[in-house]
Amino acid sequence: MEMRKLPIGVFDSGVGGISVLRELAALMPNEDFIFFGDSKHAPYGTKTLEEVRKLTCADAEYLRKQQVKALVVACNTATSAAIDILREKYQDIPVIGIEPALKPAVHAGNHPRVLVMATPMTLREEKFQKLMQQYRAEAEIISLPCPGLVEFVERGELDSPALEQFLTTLFRDYLLHPVDCVVLGCTHYPLVKDMIQKVLGDDVQIFDGGEGTARETRRRLEEAGLLNPTEKTGNIQLENSLETAEILQLSRFLLEHKSNGN
Repeated sequence: MEMRKLPIGVFDSGVGGISVLRELAALMPNEDFIFFGDSKHAPYGTKTLEEVRKLTCADAEYLRKQQVKALVVACNTATSAAIDILREKYQDIPVIGIEPALKPAVHAGNHPRVLVMATPMTLREEKFQKLMQQYRAEAEIISLPCPGLVEFVERGELDSPALEQFLTTLFRDYLLHPVDCVVLGCTHYPLVKDMIQKVLGDDVQIFDGGEGTARETRRRLEEAGLLNPTEKTGNIQLENSLETAEILQLSRFLLEHKSNGN
């Protein structure tokens, strides 16, 4: 098959990367996509660096064997841990990662108070530390590790009372001392954006990196002459390492689910 007509491979540590897949499909509706979620090993963000690198490389290789024309790492943790390794290994195709949308949040006001929600590993890794240092003078940046939040999304709990209680406890200090902006530094988190907004209040602006990643993917494909010339609506293939009917049903639901912000 002609390279331009091959699908784009997208993967995540679980179903969270579907938030990025939605942005990709909205921006490039004529492209075909294969999404692979590794829910069997979710979450990645609480594992060791070596474990995450091993899992990420296995995810990428699985999609590469399906003849994809580009790889989108729709996982902040995997990007932090292994994006350089993947770019070195797959030099023949574009490899696009994701990073927390810190820049637009920092520029949203005059020296805003910005809360970055992410997995423990994303916050620990050098990639994020460098990003944070870059904007340290322009805003008050607060890191908030969120172990346990990914599991709510993996269970399909997007608006349960238990999730609301979990977030209320998580944000306790920031309900007393409010922040201006929140950066969703994990691709699972946009799927519970409505509940985060509800708990923090409407005055707080919420940012995630999915849209920026979709724009960068389109730019890289265009640059490489790989955009699909076909005008028909593309096909989206959803796969998951758990291989259960329930997880594929949840994946389809999340792909079609629209938050109030979308």
